[in-house]
Amino acid sequence: MSDTFNESTGNLLKAIHFSAFKHRDQRRKDQSRSPYINHPITLAETLWTIGGVRDEATLIAAILHDTIEDTETTPDEIREKFGEEVLSLVLEVTDDKSLPKATRKRLQIEHAAHISPKAKLIKLADKISNLNDLLYSPPHSWTFTRKQKYLLWTKQVIDGLRGANSALENRYDELLATGKRILELELASPPKETS
Repeated sequence: MSDTFNESTGNLLKAIHFSAFKHRDQRRKDQSRSPYINHPITLAETLWTIGGVRDEATLIAAILHDTIEDTETTPDEIREKFGEEVLSLVLEVTDDKSLPKATRKRLQIEHAAHISPKAKLIKLADKISNLNDLLYSPPHSWTFTRKQKYLLWTKQVIDGLRGANSALENRYDELLATGKRILELELASPPKETS
């Protein structure tokens, strides 16, 4: 094995360990309330297996993509441990949590076409992961309308990312089509009577 392979593997493992520690007390909103770390690992795996992404900085940034946004992680920590390029990618996909949610969602749509090619890959994998969770293990509290709005919003974000990676875009399109079918069935199903 080459030294480059060993170093890259070590850096990925270091990022997984760092992210797992930072997200250690967090859970996803899915029905099983799975450990949050599953999400960033899924992004990296999606980039690798579906997108064919082999760029180390992109994969590491995918693993770290929510650390600044959702934990007490500072930009300096990421710069010190993973370098300037990884930090730059993480910052590109980080929402400003001081803004209202509606503003953050609007800014994701507006910024999608203008982020770097590597950040677009991370954002594509993020939307694929989130949409997959919504379709197959939706939060109990999400109404039909909220699910429908989320699908429409992800499409608007993805439209700005088009041209970044056809395999990832095709996977998103498959999930979107499935989501529309699931919502049509949900709409067509009469509400269950309670006794």
